Amino acid sequence: MKAKRSKWMLVTVLLLAAMLVTACGGGSEPAAGNGGQAEADGEALRIAIVTSPSGVDDGSFNQDNYNGILAFVENHGNATVNAVQETTGDVAAAVQAVADVVADYDVIVTPGFQFADISSIAKDNPEKKFILVDANPTPQDGQELFDNVYAMTFAEEESGFFAGVAAALETKTGKVAVVNGIAFPSNVNYQWGFESGVMYANKHFGTSAQVVELPSYAGTDVTNTNVGGNYVGNFADPATGKVVGNALISEGVDILFVAAGGSGMGVFTAAMEAEGIYVIGCDVDQFDDGVYSGGNVILTSVLKNMSINVERQLNAIVEGSFQGSNELLRANTDSTGFVWGDDRHQLSAETMEKLEEVYELVQAGTIVPSANFNGHSPDNFPGL
Repeated sequence: MKAKRSKWMLVTVLLLAAMLVTACGGGSEPAAGNGGQAEADGEALRIAIVTSPSGVDDGSFNQDNYNGILAFVENHGNATVNAVQETTGDVAAAVQAVADVVADYDVIVTPGFQFADISSIAKDNPEKKFILVDANPTPQDGQELFDNVYAMTFAEEESGFFAGVAAALETKTGKVAVVNGIAFPSNVNYQWGFESGVMYANKHFGTSAQVVELPSYAGTDVTNTNVGGNYVGNFADPATGKVVGNALISEGVDILFVAAGGSGMGVFTAAMEAEGIYVIGCDVDQFDDGVYSGGNVILTSVLKNMSINVERQLNAIVEGSFQGSNELLRANTDSTGFVWGDDRHQLSAETMEKLEEVYELVQAGTIVPSANFNGHSPDNFPGL
């Protein structure tokens, strides 16, 4: 009788232990998709951000995406984030980095065109959620939309346009340039938008700025087309960025729009070591990155507001309203623009007035700057 009583006591203890583990979210498996505990309360949501080739401390593109996750985590108790960096920049390696960690997380954020092929992983893991930034997922067997993938692309040509207008209005030498990382569509959009802005200012605001390009650093886009420009060839090569920056400065360029990720830090250095050279930052407010002993090289920054859109999608996941889609975000949703704060730029009041003027026209769709695949060119676009 005593043995029988002991047996039932043991069973009871084990059952109670199992209930406690379940209630605390124990166990090694990530929470499932809709209906999972992680999504129901947002407290245990496990998030990974996979970047390539630069990390979440690049001061621009990747960091802004990471900041959106951090803002979400701050407001959701035990939600966690882990940053995974794939350093080669190779497309296949970037996608493999996602495949290597997909089992361990509820949500994976992938910033960059090089992650478009995660669609195959998403299709094989329907219980996971993916937030893809700067690309639409690669179609799988004719399927372009995926229930568990929210893909956001941005009209970078709009922000590039604002940079071009500002550069044309502020240059003292009459020569300006844009430095990019790799000729992914987002970077070509920035380039051609910048060129469109210069053309617009020359025609409508009486400027006569020239866009300088170095043929040896011309970019080749994803269709193998030469798009010109000044491409470092990498987003994590500040040494080459500095070489390109110095070469443009030697050509008389005094304002450089930099859309090159970590490679852009080399362009910043080139500007700091020269005299009278200014840089226009990209993706985020880079004013603090321009500080050096002689002052600040950041003229202004143009924006692609990724952090707020990443945070919105994470909130949608925990609220149960997440929907897979491929969205193009523009100025009319405050997703592109430029820095407004008086203490975060060095533009003249006249330039700011003109930027506000063209911003309203871009928001309204009256001005549609040239982009990689919108059928317009920098010298022939709606609104010019």
